[in-house]
Amino acid sequence: MTPPPGWYRDPSAPHQERWWDGTAWTEHRRAPEPVGYGPAVGPAAQTGQPPTPVYHPGQPGRAETLPLSSDGAPGGPGGGGRGRAVALTAAAAVLVAAIVTGVFVLGEDDGGSPRTEAPPVTATATDPEPVGDPPSPSATASAPAADDPALVEDQLNGVTFPLPDGWVRPKYVAEDDVMMTTDGTYDCPADGSVCRHGLVVSRTVTANAESSPKVLARQDIEDAADDAYDRDLIGNKPFGGIESHEEVASGPVAVAGRAGYYVRWRVKTAKGPGGYVQSMVFPSTVGTESPILVRYVFDAGADGPPLADMDRITKGIRPIGDADTGGGVGSGIGPTD
Repeated sequence: MTPPPGWYRDPSAPHQERWWDGTAWTEHRRAPEPVGYGPAVGPAAQTGQPPTPVYHPGQPGRAETLPLSSDGAPGGPGGGGRGRAVALTAAAAVLVAAIVTGVFVLGEDDGGSPRTEAPPVTATATDPEPVGDPPSPSATASAPAADDPALVEDQLNGVTFPLPDGWVRPKYVAEDDVMMTTDGTYDCPADGSVCRHGLVVSRTVTANAESSPKVLARQDIEDAADDAYDRDLIGNKPFGGIESHEEVASGPVAVAGRAGYYVRWRVKTAKGPGGYVQSMVFPSTVGTESPILVRYVFDAGADGPPLADMDRITKGIRPIGDADTGGGVGSGIGPTD
């Protein structure tokens, strides 16, 4: 008996269904729907033979797989074993498809809401490789040129100072007019407080009506020596006091294109190697051209900074924004020990 028209498992591809028009297979195929079986009916149920699956036309999920006859049509004698094999294969395929579908559709995101996951993609030899532009460097990450000198800016007086090797911007310094210090500190030789081997101070002369750089420099040098090596701001004597001093250099000096004057002393102290103190005055390049006073304090001895740094710093002083202005007379001033 030929089965009625309907969707049956495709004998050439059991994972899908094919339309049987009642007499022959057509070219119409589809993915299988869930399989269901009705109860065993007819003589097969009484004889113990495998039941013939029943076709339920028009009911979703009720398409059947019938045994195949020797000519490849569904149903027919002698096809029970092969039909069962085909049916089991198709059922397994449907089960696998259902599991895969559940994995993709029923996944949840971190918040617990349903989401649809895309299957993982495995690149093949024919896949184009991802193409991306390399990241561009940040516009704010530009580094200064290697030959740019380190500068310390004195906004109040409108000048900049070069920062030689071994010198740093002031840190933990009580005076607000200190421009730079040597790197590091040490225990002062007399009272145990903290000292530095060198510092440079820049301030505006306001307590004096005098405007002559020479006069102002000579008036200041003694105070500069006392502040550096005699008594500190709180009255201690970090070097045990000054025992003597000697003027080792003085004279005119050009600073930032202005005519100035400097005086340098060698100071000997009760304890420690003593040091060198220099007072230098020149007219400001801004405003009312008030005199600018620059003090240098350098410890003597092997641990102190080289005296040549006084000349380097003086020569490198510039008006803010004017890198082409000439500096001082450099190594022509003072002793070099």
